[in-house]
Amino acid sequence: MTDTISNQNINISSQLWSMHRSLLKFYGPLHWWPGETELEIMIGAILTQNTNWQNVSKAIEKIKEEGLLDVQALLRIEAEYLGKLIKSCGYYNLKAQRLKNFLSFFYNKYDGSAEKLFSRNGQVLRTELLKVNGIGPETADSILLYAGKKPIFVVDAYTRRIFQRHGYFSHNEDYEDIQCFFMSHLPCEHSLYNEFHAQLVMVGKEYCKKNNPSCPQCPLFSFL
Repeated sequence: MTDTISNQNINISSQLWSMHRSLLKFYGPLHWWPGETELEIMIGAILTQNTNWQNVSKAIEKIKEEGLLDVQALLRIEAEYLGKLIKSCGYYNLKAQRLKNFLSFFYNKYDGSAEKLFSRNGQVLRTELLKVNGIGPETADSILLYAGKKPIFVVDAYTRRIFQRHGYFSHNEDYEDIQCFFMSHLPCEHSLYNEFHAQLVMVGKEYCKKNNPSCPQCPLFSFL
C-alpha cells in the first residue's frame, strides 16, 4: 500500500511538472506580480479582490498621481477620499477600509517596513495577516508569495476550476486542501509557485472560463 501511494504521488508530481513546462513553453516567463515596490504589490493584492487587474492598475495609478503611494500618507487621508481614488476596483468603500486595516497593522507592528515584515517566518506572518479584518487566505498568500517571496502556493478560483475540470478535485475541498495538494507535490520554491500560479491565472482568464470554456484551444487540453 505504501509503495502504491508513493507511486501515485510521483505520478501527480510528474503531471504537475509537465503542466508547468507546457505553460512555460506556451506563455514564456510571465514575471508576475506587476508592481515596483513591495508596498505597491501588497496594495494590489488587496484591491484585486473580486475585480480584474486592469481596474486595480487604474486605482494604483490614481494613488500615484496624488503622491500617496506611501504607508503614512495613505493612513493620514480619510477612508472616503481613498475610496474615491480606488473607485475603479468596485466595492471601493469596503476596500478602502480593508486597505486602511492592513496599513494600520503594517505600520503599527512593522513600522511600515517591508524588510521588517518579511523577515518574519512565513507561517507566523500568515497567521498575523489572517487576523487583519478583510485579509483572507488568498490575499494573505498573494502578499507572502509576490511581495515577500515566501514559498507558499496561492489558490484562486481559476486554480480550483482548472483542476476540478482535470479531475483532481471535487467541489468539496477547501482552500487549505487545495493548497496542500500543490505544496505536497511540488518543490517548496518561491519562483516555481510564482510562475505556476501566474500561468494558471492566464489559462483561467483566456481558456478555462466559467462559462463556454475553450477547451480544444487550451494549452492544457492534452492533459484532460
